[in-house]
Formats: sequence, structure tokens, C-alpha cells
Amino acid sequence: MVETESPVVLRTATFDDATSIAAVLLQSFIEYKAVYTAGGFAATTPDTEEVRRRMTEGPTWVAVQDSEIVGTVAVVPSGERLYIRSMAVIPSARGQNIGVKLLRHIEDFASANNYKHLFLSTTPFLSRAIKLYQQLGFVLSDQQIEDLHGTPLLRMEKEFD
Repeated sequence: MVETESPVVLRTATFDDATSIAAVLLQSFIEYKAVYTAGGFAATTPDTEEVRRRMTEGPTWVAVQDSEIVGTVAVVPSGERLYIRSMAVIPSARGQNIGVKLLRHIEDFASANNYKHLFLSTTPFLSRAIKLYQQLGFVLSDQQIEDLHGTPLLRMEKEFD
């Protein structure tokens, strides 16, 4: 008998999810800690209170599988633009297209709410994430952006019609 993964359900996060979201972010990025600066890693893996504060800036979603939060993503509206941040999928749940589902959900949200431009920041060493973003139509921007507390960043963008 072949074991199949349980379905993944996306839903809007609540403040009660903040501790789980912080844990997902930490689990997802801990393997890269050595290539972040201390400040960059801290900003990428916020604690529960910082997750709650960020949730007041725009919607946050979680991917749930077997009653466990296995992924997350958030957006911050800015005019006709949406900034995508804190996208993560725990290592044990990777390979199930959860990242694709999260990004498609953001695209649906953007279309339904008349946002014309998506953008995000990532680090050059997150090659799997960069590949995913490119597969979904994001392109590297030549716009200069600040680093993240000394950790280099790349900006990626996607336009909607």
C-alpha cells in the first residue's frame, strides 16, 4: 500500500496561530542560520509577539496538514502593490507544492482586491525559493534594496494585467 500525504488546507491565520507561525519560520530557516547575519536571521525568524505585530499590517495565511501548521505567508498592502513576506514551509512538508499553493493564494487575493504588482525580498542563498518564484513568473528586479541587517537581499517582482 502506498502512503499518500494528507491534503493541505490554506486558511487565514489568527493571533492564536502566532506561536505556530514563529515555529514554522524558525524550522524553515534554521538550516541557513550560518549564512545570515545575526540581525538578518532574527528578522527572518520573528518571535510570537513580532508575528502578532506583523499580522496587524496585512493578511497572513497558514497551510495546515493533519491539524499542524506546515507553512505560512503574509502580505503587506501598499497602494496597488502587495509585499510578500515570511513565506516558509517546514522541511518535512516540502516537495508537496505547498509553496506554490501559498503563492497562488496570494495571486487570487491580489486579483480579487485589484492589486497590480507583487514584490518580495529574498536572499541569494535561498536557491529553492528563487527557483519557485521564477517558475511562478517573478523576475529579479534591478532596483536596489537595502540589505537585511547585513544579509544580502534580492528583490523579485510580478505584474498583473
